[in-house]
Order: sequence, then C-alpha cells, then structure tokens
Amino acid sequence: MSTPCWPPCTNSVTSSKADNPMNSLATYTRIGVEPDANSIRQQFAAAHGWENQYRLIIQLGKQLPALPGEWQQEAFLLKGCESQAWLKGEKGEDGNWHFACDSDARIVRGLIVIVLAALNHQPAAAIQSFDMEGYFTELGLEKHLSPSRGNGLRAIVLAIREQAAV
Repeated sequence: MSTPCWPPCTNSVTSSKADNPMNSLATYTRIGVEPDANSIRQQFAAAHGWENQYRLIIQLGKQLPALPGEWQQEAFLLKGCESQAWLKGEKGEDGNWHFACDSDARIVRGLIVIVLAALNHQPAAAIQSFDMEGYFTELGLEKHLSPSRGNGLRAIVLAIREQAAV
C-alpha cells in the first residue's frame, strides 16, 4: 500500500545545503503517508492490549528513515535519553518546522514516530500548544514505559519545542 509522499518543501531558512546533504528535512522525513496524531490514536485503539501496542510501536519504528552518518554526531545528540538518539530540525519556507530523528534502540525509534506524528511539519505555535501529556496518556504510554523511557520521551518533545521556539 504505497502512496505518494506529500509535496516537499524546498530550501531551508535555517540550514544551508552544505550542512544538510538532503537539502530539506521536509523531503527527507516523508515516509509515505506519514502518520498524524489522529492516525496514531486510531492505530493504538485498534491494537488491543499492551503486547499488540508494543508490536505497533516497533512496526512504527521500522518506518523511520535512518539518519545519515553526518547527522549522527554530538551536535544532534539528545540529552536525557537512555539510548542514543539524534534530532535535527529546520524551519521550512512554508513556516513549518521539519524534524529528522533517529535512535539506536528499536522501541525509541517507534516512540519517535509517535512524537513526530504530532509535532512534525507543524508551525511553532502548534508544536508549543499540542497537549503531549494528554496524547501520551490517551495512548497509554505512560503506564507501560519505564520511568527512564518516559523521561527520554519527554526529552525528545522538549528538544523539538526548544528548536521550534527559536
């Protein structure tokens, strides 16, 4: 079930071609029909029980494109994550923020997709105002994740919001 990607935004206002080999995170991060928060909610509602939801998180993580090596460096490393995770963001000409994120842990890759479904390709105001705690509670993530995973999840959200606040 392959559907064309959304039209990519071109050129970045915060990154040059020299430091962004793919030219645009808006183009780079498109993974077919990228899930949005409502799609994630529906998928979680259909995946009854934590075991099925856990499998769903792993499957979502498999859709996440791997970051190129030049983005897997200290400058993009997220603080507060138990495993290694990297985040690169840019504001596109359309005024929306576009993020690429990756991790060396399968479960974290899936959690990244869940976060990006809510915050990626959005204007700064939408990123700042989205109720992430309510979203995580609705999905049941908080009650099933270890405290360190929960902290890592919040660290990803905080890093995205900090970048979008610039």
